[in-house]
Amino acid sequence: MFTRTLIPVATGLAVALALSACSKPAPTEEPIRAVKVMTVGADNIRSGSEYAGEVRARVESRVGFRVGGKIIKRQAELGQRVKAGDVLAQLDPRDYQLSADAARAGLAAATTNRDLAAADLKRYRDLRDQNFISGAELERREANLKAAQAQLDQAQAQLSGQGNQATYTRLVADVSGVVTSVDAEVGQVVAAGTPVVRIAQDGPRDVVFAVPEDKVALIRTGSEAEVRGWAAGASTRGVVREVAASADPVTRTFAVKVALGDKDVLPLGATVSVVPQALDRSGVQVIKLPTSAFRQDGKSSAVWVLDTASMTVKNQPVVIATADGNDVVVASGLTLGMQVVIAGVHVLSPGQKVTIYKDKQALAPASKASSATNSIASSATALAASAPAVAASQPAAK
Repeated sequence: MFTRTLIPVATGLAVALALSACSKPAPTEEPIRAVKVMTVGADNIRSGSEYAGEVRARVESRVGFRVGGKIIKRQAELGQRVKAGDVLAQLDPRDYQLSADAARAGLAAATTNRDLAAADLKRYRDLRDQNFISGAELERREANLKAAQAQLDQAQAQLSGQGNQATYTRLVADVSGVVTSVDAEVGQVVAAGTPVVRIAQDGPRDVVFAVPEDKVALIRTGSEAEVRGWAAGASTRGVVREVAASADPVTRTFAVKVALGDKDVLPLGATVSVVPQALDRSGVQVIKLPTSAFRQDGKSSAVWVLDTASMTVKNQPVVIATADGNDVVVASGLTLGMQVVIAGVHVLSPGQKVTIYKDKQALAPASKASSATNSIASSATALAASAPAVAASQPAAK
């Protein structure tokens, strides 16, 4: 009888458990998150476009031999200051000296032929005066003398050319300046015109820097630029002297040259910061937000805008213009007065309820801190006063 009673009860319990397992759990409410917000307002751009430049001589000469040959000596060293007339390098001159000797021998032979033709002409003129020869024979001797004289002139020109070739084996600086590059070494065979040494000529200097394609149209020749040295930190003013007409084939940037004043003594090759006046936008009113307010929404940037009536957030796509220090300049998508979430943007969803985060006071008020201090002091005094009485009431140890 007892068994028959347990069976219906067990069956009922199993059915109840099965039904409770199949039922859906009650949905949990999403917690209301606290976020930091910022009111959109107009602000000034504090930073401008700044580029890294290099101080260079206005004129740099790539000096090379006017003849080809093997370099046997190089006097010029990198960074050395040279003057006009200093020997920079030297080729093996033996082949050119032999050519000069051959030209000198040819000149001697041509001189001898000219003298012989001149003597023959004089003798035949005497014979013509005595009517021993015809006029045609005399004219033939005059033609021989002219041909001999032409050969002599040719030999003299060849000797002069060969002498110059021998002189060209010595590479001589034609200007004063500083050696900024050495492109050939001793033992190397170079062709005529191959650059061996680069010399930065003394005189005016330029600052050369590169600008991207979207900024080059704003820079005009004659506009000013601020130049600041990285090492010394000194600041000076320069004038844009030249803007490249075509982009660099590798970097796809445009070279800009800023002329420095004669009194500016920036070291040659020094790295400087250049701020073109044409790209200076300090004081322009824009909308700026911290970088923590932005998130990626597909292929575009977006922010969360707080709806103060319902205390919910909604997605707002924006267009970013540029950066200004640690802030981001917004080109479009926001209006003045909007409340934008600037912290916790990656854990929010559209329509989610939020509360505005408020900083907690790290320290208690001064009155409370003073009363707490007085209470601690009075407790310590009372404890010190009761200590002897307690000690007196204790029995002495045996």
